[in-house]
Amino acid sequence: MKAFNGILYGGDYNPNQWPREIWAEDMRMFKKAHINSATVNVFSWAKIQPAEDRYDFSELDDIIDMLSKENYDIVLATATGALPAWMAAKYPEVERTDYEGRRHKFGQRHNACPNSPVFQKYSKALAGELAKRYGGNPHVKCWHVSNEYGGECYCENCEKAFREWLKKKYKTLDAVNQAWNTEFWGHTLYDWDEIVLPNALGEGIGYDKTAFAGLSIDYRRFNSDGMLENFKAERDAIREYDKETPITTNLMGTYKGLDYFKWAKEMDLVSWDNYPSYNTPWSQVAMCHDLMRGLKDAPFMLMEQTPSQQNWQAYNSLKRPGQMRAQSYQTVAHGADTIQFFQLRRSAGACEKFHGAVIAHVGTENTRVFREVAQLGAELETLGNVVPGSVNEAQVGIIFDWDNYWALEYTSGPSIDLTYVKHIHEYYRYFYDKNIAVNMIPWDADFGKYSLIVAPVLYMVKEGMAQALEAFVENGGTLVLTYMSGIVGQSDNVHLGGYPGPLRKLAGIWAEEIDALAPEQFNEVEMASGETWCCGLVCDLMHLEGAESLGAYKADFYRGMPAVTKNRFGKGQVYYVGTRLEEQGLASVLDMVAADAKVESVVSGGEGLEIVCRRAKEGKLFFVMNFGDKERKLPECFYQQKDLLTGETVSEDTVLKKYDVYIFQMNA
Repeated sequence: MKAFNGILYGGDYNPNQWPREIWAEDMRMFKKAHINSATVNVFSWAKIQPAEDRYDFSELDDIIDMLSKENYDIVLATATGALPAWMAAKYPEVERTDYEGRRHKFGQRHNACPNSPVFQKYSKALAGELAKRYGGNPHVKCWHVSNEYGGECYCENCEKAFREWLKKKYKTLDAVNQAWNTEFWGHTLYDWDEIVLPNALGEGIGYDKTAFAGLSIDYRRFNSDGMLENFKAERDAIREYDKETPITTNLMGTYKGLDYFKWAKEMDLVSWDNYPSYNTPWSQVAMCHDLMRGLKDAPFMLMEQTPSQQNWQAYNSLKRPGQMRAQSYQTVAHGADTIQFFQLRRSAGACEKFHGAVIAHVGTENTRVFREVAQLGAELETLGNVVPGSVNEAQVGIIFDWDNYWALEYTSGPSIDLTYVKHIHEYYRYFYDKNIAVNMIPWDADFGKYSLIVAPVLYMVKEGMAQALEAFVENGGTLVLTYMSGIVGQSDNVHLGGYPGPLRKLAGIWAEEIDALAPEQFNEVEMASGETWCCGLVCDLMHLEGAESLGAYKADFYRGMPAVTKNRFGKGQVYYVGTRLEEQGLASVLDMVAADAKVESVVSGGEGLEIVCRRAKEGKLFFVMNFGDKERKLPECFYQQKDLLTGETVSEDTVLKKYDVYIFQMNA
């Protein structure tokens, strides 16, 4: 597999949108910004295939030739993220049918039905033609298939394909009826053709709710698998002509629609697009990076971020001076080996004309954003032989599972506020604040690599999951479980015999009922230590079955019942948090957990700073960043160390202002 030459630094480049006299000016300015790569051909299908029976690569030839002569690394996209108009006009069935049952006409992007034979034929053919033409170019360092896969289709092709997918999964209609519990409401199916899609015309109750969760979760799985087949078809077409260049597609963090752990197994490397809003917590940005790294447990590509502002969010604030640089280093700290932007030159028209770019509408380098991009580019050049090849390591694993994501948010009750990512982040945030390294892991990861596993809202416990967790704890691991865990199996049917189902023995508790508290309601938990914490959202009414109570409810008819427990199991222990504790209360519980598991911060004394470590052959790289409003002093362990970015030696007087970054290489 080809390797990158240092850290790729560049981004989405669309010279086809500009007259050719602009191209030479772009090359001059890119060099000045220390940009070394360009992503091209992302949305050029209509240009390079103007008709069904004709390709025209003349302009793309010139673009590839220009970038090659200027010695840029090229990320070459397959251009299949948006259909050409001729295809929609001649083959209207290639367009998607939405949740409401409406067949779309030409327009937008991500507009192809993934199960359309027409789309499958022409997208695969285009990928093959591109690979045949450019696969031998040594400057092509990465293939970028399509763009930001997402969305759904509910057309007749999808309905037929879904039935075939179900036949492979369940074999018989009896198995389907059992999985979906179709005896409810008398929905028993007697013929495969009686299966209809779970949209607004079928079992859907609004886009995020459904009458039959088993059916809707299966459709989520099917849709994810179908788009993955699209990716694999283009990937395989490229591989016919190019055996070595890595192939990726740009993912989108915690995007709900696709099971990224499954996708990552088919990708040579993971890339993703990072677009936090003006008020996204930095801990959540870090969590997304860790998730993207965790998909393959390997460094990843940042395919897109904006140099300044976005255009599509409700409030598109400018990035403050230093913010883009600090955000970029946070990305590298958590595992990125590239920093790439959307976009390199700001578009003149259409819906993304106000999306930030390296070159603004003024068209010169005399802008704040360009100067910051150039500064970062110069710094990344100096790190090109230091960062690539280094890896992130952690003793803590947090389980993230798309089946649980879908199932928890489809469930009817107990609370509309049970959203998956939010609750994962609440637990991740504790470790982020303590500078304790975390890997985001799938449920079938190698648990033996970790001292502590945290599994928030593990609502769906699939076959093999409970056994894997039991083995981990029996062998000395520490496990954290929470409310809304162990409730259902893979088809959203309840595990009978008492909550938390297959996890009941492991947790040493039985949850008889689950109370739901409205936003204005709360209870309190009094800990054995005497501390009292607010709690809300849901409250498990628990009975001890071997576990010890660490804290009990203070109010309501379940006053005195355990709310937080600890159970010895084999050589390890299981903590169960039966309610949503306020932030300080959760931190106090997780302090006990971390002590039991013997997990520690990357360094001591880094309160208020984000400190991340990547291990390299020559030692450890410590990234020290301040995203807070207060000035902070460096931890003592860094005194008299040389900052890789400035070459200066720091001291006990060194202070980090907001968005300041230091990188230290230390033997350890």
